[in-house]
Amino acid sequence: MPRKSKFDSSFKAKVAVEAIKESRTLPELAVEYGVSPSKIVQWKEELLANAEQAFESERVSEAELRKVKAERDRLYKKVGQLTLECDFFAGACEDAGLKVR
Repeated sequence: MPRKSKFDSSFKAKVAVEAIKESRTLPELAVEYGVSPSKIVQWKEELLANAEQAFESERVSEAELRKVKAERDRLYKKVGQLTLECDFFAGACEDAGLKVR
């Protein structure tokens, strides 16, 4: 299990954007923000690799939401079916004189 970072995502983004601007050197940024230069490079690369997500269409997330809702509805239906079956068999056991938990 990966350990939790002591830096939040907004801090990482701020530092990565500063690194992308290249107005100061990595060692200067490292001293200013108290982070190693290698971490800054890592955050910069991660930001650049995932930048397209900022401009993705909302339709992608809407499609995912529809899938999740459909799966939720299917599971609710299954739970309802299993509850009915359980109640039916519990009643049948009681009618047959068997002990029900």
